[in-house]
Amino acid sequence: MSASLPPSAPVRAPVHVPFFYGWVIVAVACVTMGIGVNTRTAFSLLLPALVTEFGWDRGVTAGAFSVGFVAATCLTPFLGLLMDRWGPQVVLPLGVVLVSSGMGLVTFVRQPWHLSLTFGGLVVGGSVCITYIGHALFLPHWFVRKRGLAMGMAYSGVGLGSMVLLPWVQRLIDHAGWRHACLVLAVVLLGALLPLNLLVPRRRPEDLGLTPDGIPLQSSAAPGPASRPNMGDPAEGAADWTVGQALTTARFWWLGVTYFSGLYLWYAVQVHQTKYLLDLGVSSAQAAAALGYVGLTGVIGQIALGHLSDRWSREWAWTLSSLGFGLCYALLLVLPAAPHPVLLYSMVGAQGLLGYGLASVFGAVPAEVFPGKHMGRIVGTLHVASNAGAACGPWLTGVLYDATGTYGPAFVCALGMSLVSILAMWIAAPRHVRVLPGPSAPGRAHNAIPGQHDSAAG
Repeated sequence: MSASLPPSAPVRAPVHVPFFYGWVIVAVACVTMGIGVNTRTAFSLLLPALVTEFGWDRGVTAGAFSVGFVAATCLTPFLGLLMDRWGPQVVLPLGVVLVSSGMGLVTFVRQPWHLSLTFGGLVVGGSVCITYIGHALFLPHWFVRKRGLAMGMAYSGVGLGSMVLLPWVQRLIDHAGWRHACLVLAVVLLGALLPLNLLVPRRRPEDLGLTPDGIPLQSSAAPGPASRPNMGDPAEGAADWTVGQALTTARFWWLGVTYFSGLYLWYAVQVHQTKYLLDLGVSSAQAAAALGYVGLTGVIGQIALGHLSDRWSREWAWTLSSLGFGLCYALLLVLPAAPHPVLLYSMVGAQGLLGYGLASVFGAVPAEVFPGKHMGRIVGTLHVASNAGAACGPWLTGVLYDATGTYGPAFVCALGMSLVSILAMWIAAPRHVRVLPGPSAPGRAHNAIPGQHDSAAG
């Protein structure tokens, strides 16, 4: 089947720029992620101030972050539908408005449920439109052979933004209070991201007379499997998955386990890291800088592991990332007994250089495993598991701390989760679907097409 678009998608004249326009899309995504994700991440800096001012338990306070991911979990399947129907020109500005509104309203909180509704529901829940999942719904359309690299470069904006935004937010909190910091972030979101995401077209490349990777457009009279160059089997080129068909495969569910455990690892440490370091006697400025350095090292990790996943395999890149998070949690366990700067920055490096590489694989795999015009809805449904993991990690970590008075059991639980994540990715086996760069060969890809048994993941 050809890679033609639904009839409702008008095809414009080709865009003439001296380089592939997909890289413009990556640049816009980089800026959006840099501000959007770090606005959500700033909760780690707000947590100590909220606990101090209101005297709430950490589990209750961190639970607001988890409530947000529950809201995002409910929204995600519909997000894929909205993206398929309206595109990022509608979905991303909607997310900007929701997050900015939440940051403004959070300044009025007086009860835990106020925090859950404002920061949780609006900021964390709304951020799903402008962060990893929102971009994973359309960025993969623009690249095939360099998909992992492109995703890693787009997501690296998180690290670049964290180095600037998070220390600045911490200074605002220290000198003007957490409410002032939230209002400033709300203004930055609206002023920078709303016009950018309204003005720059970012639909499928075919809408602009282009093709993925900038490969010359084939005549519609000569469709074929070459239109999907990441597929090594002609039968794969004809596959057009639906949500119902994806749900019948073992591979879909193993990817769900993979993403649940991966996002559990990511957000459990992200939310609690700053408070944990403050408890060890680290200054607020150093704790904020550590969070920023995680993002900076994540720039290198996401780009490098994204490129590695293109050249080698998604499984090995995911394995290295999960091992990075495992090392991060192991070092956090050791830090109280040996609070040396070398261990602190080793923890930062393991989390950023390796752990954050999950993002480049996270966005690339579903587009390769379940291609077709319903990809947005399938990806949205799959990422219900991602958001569930992101909600469970911070909440369970806080609950275990409140019950035991220490983060030790929570970090041991996270170590086990890193092994689950690795195992589930290898069982899901996306390598059986995608083809590494170079000439395709018969039999190199054998994911079951709709209507056939999914033997690869079974």
